[in-house]
Amino acid sequence: MTHWFHRNPLKATAPVSFNFYGVAGSPSANKICNDLRTTRARLLEMFTDTTCNPEIMKNATDAYFSLLQGFIASLDGTTQENKLRFMQNFKWTDTLQGNTPGAQQDAIFELISMAYNVAIWHTKFASRLAGKEKSLVVGAWLCLAEVHIPRLITPAEKGRDLEPRVIDTYIVQCQAEAQEVTIARAIELKHNATLIAALAFETANFYQKADGTLNTLEPECSSKWRKYLQLKQHFYMSYAYCYHGQTLLSSDKCGESIRSLQEAEKCYSRAETLCKEYRQTKGPGSTAKPSEQLFFTKLGGLIKNTLQKCERENGFIYFHKVPAEAPQLELKASYGLAEPISFEFPVLSEQCTPEVYATFDLTKGAKDEKAKPKREEEVIKPMKEPDLKPQKDTGCIIS
Repeated sequence: MTHWFHRNPLKATAPVSFNFYGVAGSPSANKICNDLRTTRARLLEMFTDTTCNPEIMKNATDAYFSLLQGFIASLDGTTQENKLRFMQNFKWTDTLQGNTPGAQQDAIFELISMAYNVAIWHTKFASRLAGKEKSLVVGAWLCLAEVHIPRLITPAEKGRDLEPRVIDTYIVQCQAEAQEVTIARAIELKHNATLIAALAFETANFYQKADGTLNTLEPECSSKWRKYLQLKQHFYMSYAYCYHGQTLLSSDKCGESIRSLQEAEKCYSRAETLCKEYRQTKGPGSTAKPSEQLFFTKLGGLIKNTLQKCERENGFIYFHKVPAEAPQLELKASYGLAEPISFEFPVLSEQCTPEVYATFDLTKGAKDEKAKPKREEEVIKPMKEPDLKPQKDTGCIIS
């Protein structure tokens, strides 16, 4: 269901030649540079290829990253930085900042930026498949945030993809979306209402946390994304109150059940309003259409029918007073929570040996890209992403 999830655009990048004339002092060194150029170009093509799947993407990713590690890993038996790490300048746009790139002369910046794009590609692909993809993406972003971004010499600028507010939001959103898949399956398999309510409550909290992480970013780049996170928060709070109401009714607490379902109705109405506001808000990314999906509309009917049933039974059997305050949800799912899948970069390519590394001679006149005059307001053409058709909506399978 590609129209159920909001997706920010892919990062775009300037071409990189890896032409180290004079520095690459052997045929094997030159081959590494040529292979870096071709595997990078191949990987970039995969981001917009509609026939690409996770297996193809992994092969393309491994081919490039295993060579790029030769510019990052220590190959001379010391703890010093790889001498090739700062040889090449790399330029990347950010998912929220338009087409003006940021640049760093650092192979780790390239590793992080390309891996970031791979993670975004997986979120786009996962919007058509299972939650396992999302758990893998969470693991990838955690790996970048905890291991690789701290290694950068130049700190991330505010509002850029590599700063904590942005990457943390991506991580939490992916966790929430992985939970959505679990909820849909629990409903389809008719699990008990207590479990579904707890999963929905925790998912709503994920979305609330993601929205809170973005609240200090500039509105022009974050407002649309925040509206999406808010509508999902209210939607899943509505689910939580609805199924909690069913649990209360099964425990003969009919008055409390009615109040819980009234709160579900209120949250659902707020989610509908936020859907309209989201569509009208300008900002980066594709515009999802959650209110048009069967999974969304079915909840409205479920709340209405369950509330009517509770009110009927209260009028004929229970005669309970309906509390003025909505019940406090303190629900904790005992199982079914999605866990991140560990992510690791591929091992160093067999081409990158200490012997070949020694033939790179930095004294032999490599071009110093830092010496080039900086062009004002340089822009990079955005990636032309395919318009993926949404799959048939079954009403439950949301991934």
